[in-house]
Amino acid sequence: MVVGVLHLTLALPASESLKDKRQVVRSVIARVRNQFNVAAAEVDTLDDRRLATLGFSCVSNDARHVEQILTRVLSFVESTRLEAEVTDYAVEVIPIA
Repeated sequence: MVVGVLHLTLALPASESLKDKRQVVRSVIARVRNQFNVAAAEVDTLDDRRLATLGFSCVSNDARHVEQILTRVLSFVESTRLEAEVTDYAVEVIPIA
């Protein structure tokens, strides 16, 4: 079994309040969950209205499949959310014995 994790930091320059931020974050998470069937959550920078830190995870029996899914998630977020700019990301693939 292989677990993949994508840690994604988004800049939200147009966000004027935490309510604005929540709308963007909810939309990103819902779209990614529906499109790729991965687990997703806001994991850090909860009180910063201009930053969102999201975590996505995927489980499979093939490390390449996990990497492909998480790479597609990253590309999807970068291309579909114009009000959210990806500023940093990290992908980790963890084999579980």
